Amino acid sequence: MIVGVVGKPNVGKSTFFKASTMAEVAIANYPFTTIKANEGVGFVKVKCPEHEVKGKCKPNHGFCLSSWRFIPVKLLDVAGLVPGAHMGKGLGNKFLDDLRQADVLVHVVDASGLTNEEGKATQDYDVTKDIRFLEDEIDRWLYGIIGENWKMLVRKIQISEDKPVDILTNQLTGLKVNEDMVKKAIKNCHLDEKFSSWNDGQLLEFVREIRKLSKPMIIAANKCDMPQAKKNIEILKNEFPHLMIVPCSAESELALREAARDSKIDYIAGEKDFEMKDDKLNEQQKRGLVFIKEKIINVYGFTGVQQCLNEAVFSLLKYIVAWPVENEHHFTDSKNNILPDAFLMPQNSTALDFAFIIHTDIGNKFIAAIDARTHKRLAKDYPLKDNDIIRIMTK
Repeated sequence: MIVGVVGKPNVGKSTFFKASTMAEVAIANYPFTTIKANEGVGFVKVKCPEHEVKGKCKPNHGFCLSSWRFIPVKLLDVAGLVPGAHMGKGLGNKFLDDLRQADVLVHVVDASGLTNEEGKATQDYDVTKDIRFLEDEIDRWLYGIIGENWKMLVRKIQISEDKPVDILTNQLTGLKVNEDMVKKAIKNCHLDEKFSSWNDGQLLEFVREIRKLSKPMIIAANKCDMPQAKKNIEILKNEFPHLMIVPCSAESELALREAARDSKIDYIAGEKDFEMKDDKLNEQQKRGLVFIKEKIINVYGFTGVQQCLNEAVFSLLKYIVAWPVENEHHFTDSKNNILPDAFLMPQNSTALDFAFIIHTDIGNKFIAAIDARTHKRLAKDYPLKDNDIIRIMTK
């Protein structure tokens, strides 16, 4: 699963990415959490069930602070977008190539209205334009991918024994579009499955629906501390009621995480407060932290960065967390480590799916699963619930 961070230049996208990929603690597995120049490891945050065995977990990946477990997810800092990207303007080709890999998008918007469509300084910019143009660019890009092969696809219907849905799915599989998405898009648009009868308007309607299903998007309304931001955030919420709009200050989150890393404050990402260590802060730093507390956290309840990641993974993609153990009584692995692993699983995953995610051999040798809380034996088709702790029995 990949979270794509998108947006036009100069909206704070890179700051959001840096704040997301920077842990407040040193993690041996993820030195500064960078994979490639534009790839990194961020973290979603869930309550750790370590308290149920009155012990302290020992994560193999990610980390745990005050019983908040931070589970790693891959982040992609998608190249800056400008209008005309689908025709190759700006870094358009790089943007769209990056976009192929993403399962969900965090669109960072400058809620202050101080940057125009190209990311240049301005005043009173209509922030709704940013969402419309990004959606439009993706739609035109998808339309181009299908449209340039349309005659070939129609011909394939006539000579192939494959179902039309399968033909469309194969054309879009490189964009992380699956058969269920294609079927749902056709149904939602009330279209004939035999797409050879579609006109241009119907094709564009299908493409828009595919974009919503395959690249769901949350809006990080960044720079929420600026004078016009609060008003603009309300405008965005009224204009796009179907989208999740999260007030955000990436710069503040980055400052808090850096201060926490340097032991100048006690802070857990996404929390409503932090504690300053006065003896380690100069006056300028104290003023900056007071500003963050009064102008952002006290107003919105958070800086928004952690909330965006959590909402993207758990609300939009609807993933759940499952915990594998080898000892269901103590929630440990074979080395007596408590809850060493936490897996993000798609909704409707089964116990057998979970076994294969842990390891192919475990999936192949699956006999049954055990619910560590109830000690009940579970069949391979048992539907996982969020926060399940499971032992897999093998041959």
